[in-house]
Amino acid sequence: MEPLVEPGPPLTPEERQRWSRHLLLPSVGELGQRRLRAARVGVVGAGGLGSPVLAYLAAAGVGELVVVDDDDVETSNLQRQVLHGAADVGRPKVDSAADALARQAPWTSVVRAPERLTADNAARLLAGCHLVVDGADNFATRYAVADACEQLGVPEVFGSLLQHDAQVAVFWPGHPSGAPGYRDLFPAPPPPGSVASCAEAGVLGALCGVVGSVMAVEAVKLLVGAGEPLLGRLLVLDAMAMSWRTVGVRTGPAGAARAAVPQPRAEEPLPADAEVTPRELAEALAGGVDVVLVDVRTEAERQLGALPGAVHVPLEDAVAGVLPPLRPGRVVVHCRSGARSERAVRALRAAGRTEVAHLRGGLLAWAAEVDPDLVVA
Repeated sequence: MEPLVEPGPPLTPEERQRWSRHLLLPSVGELGQRRLRAARVGVVGAGGLGSPVLAYLAAAGVGELVVVDDDDVETSNLQRQVLHGAADVGRPKVDSAADALARQAPWTSVVRAPERLTADNAARLLAGCHLVVDGADNFATRYAVADACEQLGVPEVFGSLLQHDAQVAVFWPGHPSGAPGYRDLFPAPPPPGSVASCAEAGVLGALCGVVGSVMAVEAVKLLVGAGEPLLGRLLVLDAMAMSWRTVGVRTGPAGAARAAVPQPRAEEPLPADAEVTPRELAEALAGGVDVVLVDVRTEAERQLGALPGAVHVPLEDAVAGVLPPLRPGRVVVHCRSGARSERAVRALRAAGRTEVAHLRGGLLAWAAEVDPDLVVA
């Protein structure tokens, strides 16, 4: 591969000492290190994958990092998002990350972008980057990143993980090699709520370090033009078996044809009586209204914290339109954030259960507005 970046100025004696182990590598050398110093890399997500990616790219000497993330640090993040500490809880992740990188690698300039990356702003946020590393945790952002990279003509290092499994690839549609893009592997996003998130299914914390490090290696290889990047290959890790394998990815319809892949239509808004806010539910319970609470989270999630008296119904049963016999009363389905419960209520209503509603915002909203002592994973 040709290097992505033209070399920057000659290294100072201090820089030669700092990156001496890189200078010894034929794959990097002084010229490659000067390329890293001149590089501008966009990193989407400063969480589980973004933490090791940012730390290693800064340590490697990348000159400028654009950090895009609109979330704040939460206590549950600290199990895997090692760029943040206990004192950072409640702070914007871009600020916490920038401060950590300033302590670790003051030679790297950090551009903070405390925004949620969308199809509307992705090209603006990532403009001028030589490459983009995608550590996002949701499909909407992944597709927005992929489309922006194709529009800007830059490669994308992609990574994702869930529980004990992970994937890494490099996408670069439009490259002379005929490399595929993200949409060649995943033409369209899955239906909302059909794929569990890490917040719902869990993730092995150390796995983030393994996968993020692989992504950082791929980024460095692309920047300096070394080795064989994961173009046209998906690297798959099964951490429980500690096995790696690669799967070939073919290029699908090119250019406009790929961009024209039909997207799922937005679902119609739920009727007013099909959802209830946390405060409305709290008032109903306090007023003695007969409410049947149905929790469609996993049993592991429920063990951490649950609403008193809530009946556990597996999500697959609720989505199939089936509820067990319940005592009379209005049924309120809830989950962590409201995505799974909304999906369940749509299915139940389609099956004729018009008395069911879902808790808008889920237990996260309940904890924020009603009961801050409730532990929600």
